Amino acid sequence: MYIRPDRACSKASVPRSFPWSRVPQLSISTLALIALAGCQSMRPPETNTESVASTAAGLSEPITFQIEGASVDEPGDADTLTFAEAVKLSVTTDPGVQAALARVRIALADAKQARLLPNPILNLAIRFPEGGGKPVIEASLAQDLISILKIPRQSSAADNRLRQASAAGITAVIDAVAEVQERYVSIQALEQLLPVFEQRRMLVSKAVDLANARLTAGEGIREDVAVLSTQRVELEVEIAETKQELRDERLRLARLIGRPSSAAAWKLEPWTPPALTNTAETAWIEAALRSRPEIQERSWALAALGDDLVLTRLLPFDGTSAGVSAERDGPWGTGPEVSIPIPIFDMGQARSERITAEQIEARHELVQVKRQVIEDVRRSWESFAQTRENVRRVRQELVPLQEQRRSLADAAFRAGQTDVTALFLAEQDLRAAQAKAVDLDRKTAIAGIRLQRAVGGPGPAMALATAASNDMTAPFPGK
Repeated sequence: MYIRPDRACSKASVPRSFPWSRVPQLSISTLALIALAGCQSMRPPETNTESVASTAAGLSEPITFQIEGASVDEPGDADTLTFAEAVKLSVTTDPGVQAALARVRIALADAKQARLLPNPILNLAIRFPEGGGKPVIEASLAQDLISILKIPRQSSAADNRLRQASAAGITAVIDAVAEVQERYVSIQALEQLLPVFEQRRMLVSKAVDLANARLTAGEGIREDVAVLSTQRVELEVEIAETKQELRDERLRLARLIGRPSSAAAWKLEPWTPPALTNTAETAWIEAALRSRPEIQERSWALAALGDDLVLTRLLPFDGTSAGVSAERDGPWGTGPEVSIPIPIFDMGQARSERITAEQIEARHELVQVKRQVIEDVRRSWESFAQTRENVRRVRQELVPLQEQRRSLADAAFRAGQTDVTALFLAEQDLRAAQAKAVDLDRKTAIAGIRLQRAVGGPGPAMALATAASNDMTAPFPGK
């Protein structure tokens, strides 16, 4: 039961028949100190997990914690699904996110519990003499002193674990955002890729028909027919795999937005390339070390273990209590009562060694997480930079060269210098280059999403991009 400070410090009413006037001043002072210790407890810190997680995810509104479990399929499946809607639906309907927010509330309840005073213990014994007469009455009211002394450190440890749970909740949110973003851009790229494959299939089919016609007329060879037929079968397999991958990605996206039984036939937004600035790698690393919730999670866990280690100093005296004892064997007798364990066998050294080892483990895990964060940022940054350069190379160099080759083949065919096979092959290679560009667009977008995740979510990534843009537009000092 939680004791309100204004009520815990008030004077309790007692029966007049009990001789409280005989209680020594030391007992009254002890009880007053116990009450004052309870009155000094503070409220747990405000973590604002939902708002902080929304900012990290790049959302404009805080996430809502749902008390009741959601239905298997969320209502309101529409014909279109925008990128922003997919992200919002994923965060607001993901059971993993809601479970992480529930764990924050579990930690909050533990933080409140750590601030509560232990209940006092009332002992009452009545003994009846064998020869008759008045019964002997013994009564005592005691309070656990060590539990009261532990309240400040217990509260601090519980607060740190509350912050740790909050950081874990933010991690769950940005993980959900990154996953749904990857699925969305994959669907966009695959839908752009299928028309290119269909055009290639038409060209290969025409080339196969032409090769068969030339073979029938005695002008061709069977090797040309075999090569083109092989290309057609390979392309058919590639188209079938792409369609299956597209369907698989749509079904995964349906689950991520809370509608696993949906037909998953939404119309998505047109493809847009990622808009990340050319910020230096070191800036991304510094932002990640500041913003990644995984680092904060390990840091708060280490701080909580520090509080646990301090609490081990009181372990040998667990069970120490102080209070008032009264006895009536004829006249009443009252006085203070103190119970103290004798620390002979258990001095708390084993518990202290365990927590010290846990601290060492937590320190190493913190370093490991920081190293992993730096690796994630560097790999994502390199992947994004290289794939974006490859996209530029394919779109600005390879595709124009293939278009030029196709034009030359067309001119040679029209001039009667070559047959149509060379034109078909040039057209097919052009479509292959266009398909390569689409695939690289997909890889670039996924690399950009993973770079955002590596830095701590879309929110920190946008803040970094804004800061870089402001630095570029700021006037040079002295001008």
